[in-house]
Amino acid sequence: MKQLLCALGASMTLTAAMAWPDKTVTLVVPFPPGGSTDVIARTLQPKLQEKLGGTFVVENKAGATGTIGATHVVRSAPDGHTLFVSSLGPFVIAPHLFKVSYDAPKEFDFISVAVQAPNVLVVPAASAHKSMADVMAFQKANPGKMTFASSGNGSSDHLTAELYWQQTGTSGVHVPYKGGGPVMTDLLGNQVDSSFMNINTAMPQIVAGKLRALSITSAQRSPLLPNVPTLDELGIKDANVYSWQAVAGPKGMPADLKAKLHAAIRDALNDPAVKPKLLEVGFEVVASTPEQFTAFQAAEFARWQKLIQSRNIKAD
Repeated sequence: MKQLLCALGASMTLTAAMAWPDKTVTLVVPFPPGGSTDVIARTLQPKLQEKLGGTFVVENKAGATGTIGATHVVRSAPDGHTLFVSSLGPFVIAPHLFKVSYDAPKEFDFISVAVQAPNVLVVPAASAHKSMADVMAFQKANPGKMTFASSGNGSSDHLTAELYWQQTGTSGVHVPYKGGGPVMTDLLGNQVDSSFMNINTAMPQIVAGKLRALSITSAQRSPLLPNVPTLDELGIKDANVYSWQAVAGPKGMPADLKAKLHAAIRDALNDPAVKPKLLEVGFEVVASTPEQFTAFQAAEFARWQKLIQSRNIKAD
């Protein structure tokens, strides 16, 4: 009898997965419209609808640095009709800074890291710093004087600066803002010295000649900035940092449903009408498998936990 019930349960799960999507699929974005994560969700939405059938919609459920949207998703049914499209924050950073109401490693099914983008150390065009050698020399001569702006405590740009200081034995003044917009305003106004800004945000002002890029946090040089060296090239090891956007769902999704969804995400991101546009603005297509994403999340979770604890980083 037990074997029969297990067989029936497996059969029902398989049937449900084969029928999916049989109602609207909601892509929950835990941030306001217009940001990088929202762009990725709205890039995926029509392609997933085209490839999988059914109706896919994007819902912005912002608040509490993305954790409100994350909590909503983990409490949803694991039937593939509620999915989470998010940056790394709710997955691997926020749990170390706040008391969140979900267990990130245990309560998500990780489907795919969709894209990633490195950060770029930028300074105003009028800055006296023309290279990383200039920055390092200034920091050694003036410890704790150079200002590094970020979009907030615990943000990717803040953690990149902390990692850079740790790996180089230098120090700076962290200047947190509420979002990336004010950072850009004060950089362009020469009110702050520098920022490890996401390449997607920085590129328009770099191209316009208003910001100067001195180094990049990717493993290899970016085709968008072929003359800008990586931190690794400059002898600063273990400082590769990417912001990334990924798709996950509530824990308990059928394996074949996850595989089907991953295949659609992979094909959507590599679509000839999509991939070049992503590359133009600095997104590198990853499209990792559920297994790869699960291992990556564990590594990123441990990495940022260690940095946050060792640097005594607080949310406020």
